[in-house]
Amino acid sequence: MKTRTLGKNLKVSEIGLGCMGMSFGYGPPKDEKEMIQLIRKAVDMGVTLFDTAEVYGPYINEELAGKALKPFKNQVKIATKFGFGYQDGKVIGLDSSPTGIRNMVDASLKRLQVDAIDLLYQHRVDPNVPIEEVAVTVKELIAEGKVKHFGLSEAGVDVIKRAHAVQPVTALQSEYSLFWREPEEEIITVLEELGIGFVPFSPLAKGFLTGKIDRNTSFSDNDFRSTVPRFSEENLKQNFTLVDLVTAFAKEKDATPAQVALAWILNQKPWIIPIPGTTKISRLEKNLGAANITFTDEELQQITEATSKIDLVGERYSEANQKMINR
Repeated sequence: MKTRTLGKNLKVSEIGLGCMGMSFGYGPPKDEKEMIQLIRKAVDMGVTLFDTAEVYGPYINEELAGKALKPFKNQVKIATKFGFGYQDGKVIGLDSSPTGIRNMVDASLKRLQVDAIDLLYQHRVDPNVPIEEVAVTVKELIAEGKVKHFGLSEAGVDVIKRAHAVQPVTALQSEYSLFWREPEEEIITVLEELGIGFVPFSPLAKGFLTGKIDRNTSFSDNDFRSTVPRFSEENLKQNFTLVDLVTAFAKEKDATPAQVALAWILNQKPWIIPIPGTTKISRLEKNLGAANITFTDEELQQITEATSKIDLVGERYSEANQKMINR
């Protein structure tokens, strides 16, 4: 697999692997042995960027990634995230205090079984802690050798600029796909100006662009998509116009809808690295095949313009989760 560079010098595979869904968010945690097998299959296929977070579980997703990737310490990069406070193993709010960050890093190092965290993101902007204070803390951790690169997630332009002025930001991780184009308004331009890489999560729109969800799909109570307005029964049917369009493009390219969606992202900028997640090796193989899909300039313009004209309905988060995004 080809590589791309985040920031100045974090070189990783052009498609990474998001590990969240293996343990969190999409129903009960999947079988650990099967997920370890999947992660190691990704390594065999050339993936070198693996994404996890303390909050996924909490804790169990980092432990999974640590076990799976232990034999490949010098071959791969692991990204994780801080930013939440816990009580009795449950999230009680945001916490990016210096003490909270340091405690999280020490615990994550043990769970991941590594000497240093390759890419450490602030998971959500904490309105109670100035971003400069967060950046200083991460800068100190980098000097101490516990962290190698600093990242932000779901941060806005002002926060990105202020953080970058204190400690260079290597990557921003935020949602971006044919289903969610907001970063095109301001974010991507600022990242390019500052030399910051972009790591889109949910590049397949939480499964919506895979072709595995239909107009009548319903989600179980322990699947967080059951709380997402865009996936409500009424909105799902209306938003399916986008899937129909991507599926039509996929047939023309002899590809899957997921491959077209990922290839479209890869064609936006050379410093964008999507991290699709999956729990099935067959889908992993197909997702990584997106790197081999090519578009002519005309085809790329056609899909970009056609999808941008579709009026998608519903918020991308529940009201409770939306409150966690303070840009």
